[in-house]
Amino acid sequence: MSTQITTTESSNFEKVLRSALELPGIRINRGAFLRKELSKFFDDDVVEKAIETNPAQAEISTKILGQIAKSCINYETAKATGISAVAGIPGGLTMVATIPADIAQFFGHIIRVLQKLAYLYGWQEIFNGDDDSLDDATSNQLTLFIGVMFGVSAANAAIAKIAKSIAIQAEKTLVRQALTKGTIYPIVKKIAQSIGVKMTKQIFAKGVGKIIPVVGAVVSGGVTFATFKPMSKRLQNYLSTLPTASVEHYKKQHNSFDDIIDVDFSDIIVEDEATDNIEKTEKGDESP
Repeated sequence: MSTQITTTESSNFEKVLRSALELPGIRINRGAFLRKELSKFFDDDVVEKAIETNPAQAEISTKILGQIAKSCINYETAKATGISAVAGIPGGLTMVATIPADIAQFFGHIIRVLQKLAYLYGWQEIFNGDDDSLDDATSNQLTLFIGVMFGVSAANAAIAKIAKSIAIQAEKTLVRQALTKGTIYPIVKKIAQSIGVKMTKQIFAKGVGKIIPVVGAVVSGGVTFATFKPMSKRLQNYLSTLPTASVEHYKKQHNSFDDIIDVDFSDIIVEDEATDNIEKTEKGDESP
């Protein structure tokens, strides 16, 4: 199979992303999630400040956030693995019908866990209110987070630039403004293509397993388990290093919210990471 990035692979990822968002229970309400998780550790005033601003501004340490994140990752991994195993049982001719649903479910849980991790580590609501449509800003942000999970360094660079800016300005609308800048679109498109390469390989791996009934369940569930948790941990580890997750950053911050920090993506170069960076992650260069 060629590893050259193609427009088709980018389109495949975008289709899967939209299919995943049509599944029930994918969107996580930021306020409700933070209130539920943080109330296990903190009084109401701390919890409400975390919701109004973010957990770091409420002086919640990355150690506590790490405990919550670990629980969220384990939960979503178990759910994704279980669903994937069930989808792997049919085998034979039903394989073609079950693969798309399996991948959509996988990415559905990817979107669920990335929302939880983003909200824990200082990001605002990803989805635009109650609007069911997938606008450009939301699609671009999801692609960047998923790009981090797949080990695409350009996604890390873009997320870091946005995080630095919002950690200084604390503007809820800043992310959406940054994600609709003209310079972000070619970067997001290339990241989507890189994800598409990896996604295609995963579909093939699951498909081979599903040809054999019962054994297919083990293969399908095993592939999901072996990929989902490390990807989630990679995102957690990265988000925890950004200023949006740093209590010390907010303690030391004396910048006026009138100071405008423009988000410039023009210096981000996206190489052919479908073969370089993504292949490297398959060899386990992230923490378990």
